[in-house]
Amino acid sequence: MGFVAQPVSEALAGACFAPDYASARARFLAAAARAGARLDVFVNDAAVAPDGGSLTTDVAVLGPDRADRALLLVSGTHGPEGFVGSAAQVALLDAIATGAPVPPVRVVLVHAINPYGFAHITRTTENNVDLNRNFIDWSAGAPGNPAYVELHAALCPSVWTPEALAAADAARIDWIGRNGQDAFVDMTSRGQYTHADGLNYGGIGPEWSNRTLEAIVRRHLSSAGRIALIDWHTALGERGQPFFLCFNEPGGPGWERAGDWWGREQVETRGGFGGAARPKYTGLLFHGVQRYAAQADVTGAVIEFGTVDMDDARRALQADRWLRFGDAAAADPRRAALREQVREAFSPQSLDWQRSVLGHAIGIQHATLAGLAAWR
Repeated sequence: MGFVAQPVSEALAGACFAPDYASARARFLAAAARAGARLDVFVNDAAVAPDGGSLTTDVAVLGPDRADRALLLVSGTHGPEGFVGSAAQVALLDAIATGAPVPPVRVVLVHAINPYGFAHITRTTENNVDLNRNFIDWSAGAPGNPAYVELHAALCPSVWTPEALAAADAARIDWIGRNGQDAFVDMTSRGQYTHADGLNYGGIGPEWSNRTLEAIVRRHLSSAGRIALIDWHTALGERGQPFFLCFNEPGGPGWERAGDWWGREQVETRGGFGGAARPKYTGLLFHGVQRYAAQADVTGAVIEFGTVDMDDARRALQADRWLRFGDAAAADPRRAALREQVREAFSPQSLDWQRSVLGHAIGIQHATLAGLAAWR
């Protein structure tokens, strides 16, 4: 079946994309009200917004209470990547409000599942946890990633100077020369559970956002036997274009279904990692939904939109981490510029980029609803 990207005007992009977390939340709540959605609000009592205000994950629910089929759309797993997911959710709610036909399925829109990261423009939670590595089975213990120990210092320089960054790059290049690009991409991306001040840190237990998602799934999806999941992200892939990371078993029914919904060439691509193989990710939100909705068959994907090249994205990740743990004082003038660099790496301000990604997202959401309605 595949999807068709929709044309997006400047006005529509401007109405859907917000400049900050508070504005994004306000637009989502207003769109939910226009669509007649039922609201469920979860307040993060462990963190506050930059202005000291509260942080919330907001859930808009539409459709039959006991529907067997459900669409679950999640935004903000990686903080500032939430601007795209929020815009896509607002676009869908406004389409419903203006009479777009929706099949008789349940629609659950989870806005800002990581509200701390969204508000503070950081990919991680209030505990520097990469939420998309936090959904492991904690009763079984955390998986190991011994290779990460070797490169932690180079991946996370504590001093932000040209000399320190050059030394870190040299150590990384040397490691890749000895171990290969595939091993480097896997080691840095799969998740690590030993260095709380490091990259892709999975935590020591379920984060507030993890527990909140469990409550949402159990409360709003307990009757669903078939769930279509989209977790909106950015950074991987060609700039402004979608990149699909389906986590159903390759070749299995869910994988085949995703290929039918979004295009087999999209689901089966090996792009997005600079030619390296896909990392062996641990603790994904997808895994959490599968566990929390154990009664259901879940078909879904992380859907990314490309932003900057891999070197710039890696530097933005380092900057994000340094802003949390580096040697800069609060008044250091570099902080604002680096925070803007982080935002641009994960949510570019270009109107052309916003129009492109929103047009693709609208088409993908439409195709997913159609596929969900046809799922037998």
